[in-house]
Amino acid sequence: MSDEELRDCTDPAQRGPHLDAAVEALAAGRLVVLPTDTVYGIAADAFTPKAVAALLRAKGRGRQMPPPVLVGDVLTLDGLATEVPDSVRELVEEFWPGPLTVILRAQPSLHWDLGDTNGTVALRMPDDEIALDLLRRTGPLAVSSANRTGNPAALTAAEAHSELLRTVKVYLDGGPARGSVPSTIVDATGDQLRIVREGALSREDLGAVVPEILDDEELATVEAEVGAAVEGDETEAAGGEPESAEPEASEPEVGDAVEPSESETTEAEPVEPEVGDAVEPPTDPGAARP
Repeated sequence: MSDEELRDCTDPAQRGPHLDAAVEALAAGRLVVLPTDTVYGIAADAFTPKAVAALLRAKGRGRQMPPPVLVGDVLTLDGLATEVPDSVRELVEEFWPGPLTVILRAQPSLHWDLGDTNGTVALRMPDDEIALDLLRRTGPLAVSSANRTGNPAALTAAEAHSELLRTVKVYLDGGPARGSVPSTIVDATGDQLRIVREGALSREDLGAVVPEILDDEELATVEAEVGAAVEGDETEAAGGEPESAEPEASEPEVGDAVEPSESETTEAEPVEPEVGDAVEPPTDPGAARP
């Protein structure tokens, strides 16, 4: 691995030139690997369709699994999403930056193409200094977990490189990932909040802020069935048997990033990502899942 690819960002005093290289690569439509508060993510400029398409190719997935979008500021929420419920604002106030991905209706005026999102977007603000430094320079990034679909999410920059090789221009190395559990994904595009994937944040964690998310046991059963179905579809696409645990999105996890109703419903990959991971548009309300 060359020095041009792997850049040590663990020392804040030496981080600037490496972030500059990442910003330049993203502006040119290239891909960048970055650490998040969950797993490593692979990032593309969210407003450059060719870059997002390159991200999906690098992961070996199609448009039906759009990546989540990571943001560097809570204020970006209203710039990218519309019809944001008060309950989502309460969750975001409590858990952003952090391992919470929220699927919302996308602003109709946005000129981007994240895949088959059905007019939705999965958003997350990661709790990672390097990721936030980059996002504040670039604006929103499409981020999914830094691995080939069906493989475990990368927990180091070296692991990400072994998966993605030269499909990525710059690897930002922030040391070992601080968490291996992807973000929790909440679908807010319907009449009631729906947990699409329970990850780093439990249903009880969310319920302490918005108690109504705990009310409907029948809905919780449906969510579990949807999650299992998405995991099965993803495993079949990868040509393997279902795994006992899903590593991803998005960051943001990469992110958990990020997968939607997964619509990041299982990968998150949940960029965020997870990072993210990937998010599949929900079959009910028609949303894209991280």
